[in-house]
Amino acid sequence: MNVPVLVLVAMLGLFAETPVLAAGEPPFTIVENGKTFWRLDDAVVSIEDRTATIRIAPGVYKDCAHQHDGLITYVAAEAGTAIFDGGICDDKATLVLGGRGSIIDGLVFRNMRNDDNNGAGIRLESGPLEVKNTKFQDSQEGILTADDPSSAITVDRSTFSGLGNCDDESGCAHGIYVGMYGSLTVTHSRFDRGTGGHYLKSRATRIMVSDSSFDDTKGTKTNYMIDLPAGAKGSVLRNTFVVGPNKDNHSAIIAVAAESRSHPSIGLVVADNTASLAPGIAWSTTFVADWSHEPLAIGTNALGKGIRPFEIR
Repeated sequence: MNVPVLVLVAMLGLFAETPVLAAGEPPFTIVENGKTFWRLDDAVVSIEDRTATIRIAPGVYKDCAHQHDGLITYVAAEAGTAIFDGGICDDKATLVLGGRGSIIDGLVFRNMRNDDNNGAGIRLESGPLEVKNTKFQDSQEGILTADDPSSAITVDRSTFSGLGNCDDESGCAHGIYVGMYGSLTVTHSRFDRGTGGHYLKSRATRIMVSDSSFDDTKGTKTNYMIDLPAGAKGSVLRNTFVVGPNKDNHSAIIAVAAESRSHPSIGLVVADNTASLAPGIAWSTTFVADWSHEPLAIGTNALGKGIRPFEIR
């Protein structure tokens, strides 16, 4: 039977949105023991307080899970093919994480929303977190955390697109929003197309953001690109910033201690970055705005027309 080309294309598009699984084969596998599960949360519960890896087959999933125990790695069988679309646990996130730690590798989180306007791909409640090769798309929030001063968060080679929200009177959602953690490290990652709030907001004691890009040219209702509202030590190095025209707040690109001085900021290094305004912008901005009144280490940065290097507020 001959199938018309348009019908065939439509059928292929439909199949692309369904899990690519062998018949009768559950998508979630515990690598260490070979056990398989149809639901992600069942796989997580089975691990208890052990160390294990959950391998996730290609597909589009509405699943979510709450990790209370253990040290768990969630890894895509093939990076970018395990897509979590809209599934929320506890009205918080697709993955609500606690226990002894979590590693996320190669997953995609998209279309996360809840009634509090902060639906996230990941809600980290405690413990260390490592995220790599992962995409967060078109959601209210990418990563949102509670407080854990003894733990560290690292993000590498990941993208944060179409995130953020300031529609809730109680506060804004952001691409990444880290609470009072010990440290946050972000490397080789991309932030773009923000839809409100800040691209990266962190209350961690130490911060390192390097070799990453912040592209606000298609952003709407956005604010700072990096906000360190409680102050922080550490470094912001070798990043690229492009400021877009549709901002709620265009007063600064990087803000230090704008809300409090809970952490010392003395010696915070900001160097070897590049920043520019998108074509057609008539207003000016400040690259680093500082409320800490402590000596920061502002090095050489390549700043375009209309960007002041530094300002004490």
